Amino acid sequence: MSKKKKIIILSCMILLLAVTAVFNFVLTGKKEETVAAANYFTQCRTERSSLRNEQFLQLDAIIASADADEEALSEALNLKLKLTGIMEQEFRLENLIKSRGYEDAVVTIGLTSGKINVTVKDADFTQDDAVIIYTILAEEAGATPETASVQSIS
Repeated sequence: MSKKKKIIILSCMILLLAVTAVFNFVLTGKKEETVAAANYFTQCRTERSSLRNEQFLQLDAIIASADADEEALSEALNLKLKLTGIMEQEFRLENLIKSRGYEDAVVTIGLTSGKINVTVKDADFTQDDAVIIYTILAEEAGATPETASVQSIS
């Protein structure tokens, strides 16, 4: 499959995701503020996915390049594996946080910094909620308060 076809397919998938999210919120008739918060989470996920897809395309181009030396090829493969692991970890952490009763959550993990940023949807966010989330981050990702950030929006 050519690079151009991959880009077209990924772009269509992202567009379809955005359209589905919009229809979901429009058809359910939720309050305007709920839609705004939901749009925030959808937008974060879409932007994160788009950025990662671009990174994968660049890495795939390096891997497929006949001009790439052994070191560049090895580095590209390792970076691709690391990105895949980060994506899996973000997905797992989001699901674990949502399983604790939070309506929605977005987790982003820095590729080079290893910092973890969490945004949850909770109108009554307290210090106890922050401790619960920090505990999940510590147990599942080895995060410390210095490497993790938690915020809430309603």
